[in-house]
Formats: sequence, C-alpha cells, structure tokens
Amino acid sequence: MGRKLQSRERLRPIDLARGHGLSTQAVRNYEEAGILPAADRTPHGHRTYAPLHARALRTFLALVPGHGHRTATSIMRAVNRGETDEAFRLIDESHAQLLDDRRTLRAVEDALRDLASAPDPGPGAATPGSGAVAPGSGGMFVGDLAGRLGIRPATLRKWERAGLLRPRRDPLTGYRVYDGADVRDARMAHQLRRGGYLLEQIAPLIAQVRSAGGLEPLEAALRNWHDRVSARGRAMLAGAAELEAYLHERGRAPATRHDR
Repeated sequence: MGRKLQSRERLRPIDLARGHGLSTQAVRNYEEAGILPAADRTPHGHRTYAPLHARALRTFLALVPGHGHRTATSIMRAVNRGETDEAFRLIDESHAQLLDDRRTLRAVEDALRDLASAPDPGPGAATPGSGAVAPGSGGMFVGDLAGRLGIRPATLRKWERAGLLRPRRDPLTGYRVYDGADVRDARMAHQLRRGGYLLEQIAPLIAQVRSAGGLEPLEAALRNWHDRVSARGRAMLAGAAELEAYLHERGRAPATRHDR
C-alpha cells in the first residue's frame, strides 16, 4: 500500500511544468539553481518529483512578482537549505525597499502638490529697482530666486553642479538666469530636500519632470508608479501566503534528499 501511494505521488518534470506554462528544461534549471529541492532518481536515472516540489515551484513563482527573480531565488535557496532566518532577512529587505519607494513617491507627490498650489513668483514679482530680475531676459537672477526659497545663493549653485538646475547665462553680464522651468525645478528640489532626500536621489526625479515636459504630464507617470507600488505590495502578500504553506509542508515532510 505504501508503495502504491508513493507511486501516485511521483511527479515527472512535465507534470510540474504543465500547470505553469513552463518547459521541462526550466523545471530542471530551477532544481539546479536550488529553487526546488533536489529530485529523487529512478533506477534509470530519471528525475522524479513529489508534491513538495510542486509547492516549491508555486512558491517561487508567487515570490517573483513582489521580490524580483534574484531575491526570490535567494529566498528559496535559503529555505531549501533550512536557513529560514536568512530567508526572512531577505524578505525584510524587500519590504524595507518597498517602504522606501512609498516614501519617495509620497515626497514627490507632496512636492508636486505644493508646486501646483503655490503662486508662481514670476520674474515680474521682483523687488522694484533691486536688479534681481535680468532686464528683458524673462528670468530671475540667483539672489532673487534664493531669497524667495529662503536659501543661500550658494545652495542654488550647488544644486546646479549636481544637475538639478540648468540656468543659462546672461550674455552681457555672465550672471546665471533662471527661467520658469528652472524656478519649478528649484522649488521641487527645495521641497524634497526639506523632506530629507539627497541630491543624488532628487536628480532623477527632476529629470523625469523635464522629460515629461512639466508637472502635468508627470502626474500620469506618478499614478502608474503608485499602481506599481501597490501591486508589488499585494504580490508580497500573495508570496508570503505561498511561502508559509511551503514551510508548513516542508515541516511535515520526512527528511530525504529534498533537504540539500
């Protein structure tokens, strides 16, 4: 009776592959990579799998959308070696990265909201006779822009060196002249810096605003970003459920070659 039960539970590579649209070679590759426990072999050398292997494959495929292929592979390898603490550490790192992504997204959304609600200072709003606005240039000089943001002119120059701002030079004086797009970028940088973000973190966000052609087109990209972050969070939940089931099943399985 025991032999018949064992025979019914014996699975071929095609049995694991078929339900997930995979090739049998992919299943073998997953085993070689440590994603699946080691297979048993028939007297003729053919691989035979058990329901535990099918559960491992489902777990790995459920982990990939939330953690990525590389981290999901490392998680499964750790579990199959019996190193559950290492697997949990890898999962914690993924959650920490997702939290950081959420905070960055929220900071960008807050910065854009502040920019949209704040009045545009415009070059005409400079103090009369101050010389802060480049005459006839349609832009602002560094002192006026720094004053409006409540920062030092040296900070604006530092942001320029970091690629956050790209002011042009007045042909007569050589002074920096900040046009409307520069003012927008400076205000966004200021908001993000107040939120604790580093210049190297802000630079790609400013580049996104530029490539999108302004703030309004970027809103669609932010909505897409928001959707992807939410989808990743849900995928992590789904992966966690499968991993818990796999850990439970491994705990019930007898010690065999399944444990590397």
